[in-house]
Amino acid sequence: MAALSELLPVAAVLLDAPAADWREAVGRAGDLMVATGAATDTYTAEMIDNVERNGPYIVIAPGLALAHARPSPAVLRTGMSWVRLAEPVEFGHEAHDPVELVVGLAARDAAEHTAAMGALARLFADPGTARALREAPTPRAVHALLSGGPEPAPPGKEAAHGGGDHHTILTVCGNGVGTSLFLKQTLEGVLDRWGWSGHVTVEATDTISAKGKAGEAVAILTSREIARTLGDVGVPVKVVEDFTSAAEADRVLRDTYDV
Repeated sequence: MAALSELLPVAAVLLDAPAADWREAVGRAGDLMVATGAATDTYTAEMIDNVERNGPYIVIAPGLALAHARPSPAVLRTGMSWVRLAEPVEFGHEAHDPVELVVGLAARDAAEHTAAMGALARLFADPGTARALREAPTPRAVHALLSGGPEPAPPGKEAAHGGGDHHTILTVCGNGVGTSLFLKQTLEGVLDRWGWSGHVTVEATDTISAKGKAGEAVAILTSREIARTLGDVGVPVKVVEDFTSAAEADRVLRDTYDV
């Protein structure tokens, strides 16, 4: 699988870009993926349509949006883009507006960018690295940080509460390949530290598939907007506000398992 720095080349990084509103901000992320050969203009329109249909769930942390749509013929190869806005814009998110950083993702399928999402989640989970990424002075500085991110935390000793049972947790977004995969990586980092990785599988999926898979899961973790879309699916649906926060993921997991 391609590394984060390979999927997000220097040419796909734009700093201090003007944008009048969220559509233009997403459009700039799309333009970069078109320019670097990852997608066509049609995919940019699909990313905007995704927000119009599903709401601003792509705003996964304060000031950070992960713009994406479903895999489609408009994706030429899996790739990413990075747009830091000159002035933050409102996406309509209850907790995380305004957005100053838009990361674009064009994916042919989830398998091709799982490692990249994991690396990106780890980078934003580290406050110092996240701040450096947001404040990087040049595109090359951004790319250097993306290339040298920290390794995942090693698994800890097995927690007694893990038991011998195997559980599934679903992370859900509108498309199953973007924000849900990002949250999956954050949760797996916490489970590694707990030593529960052998007992809990985290599966990223979309809203339609989640309703069919809910009966197999102990809980669904997702954004507030997607939780409203899902409604009552027969298992607890827990809202995670900041998909980059290991501390919040830890809290929600503890609440799920009452530990």
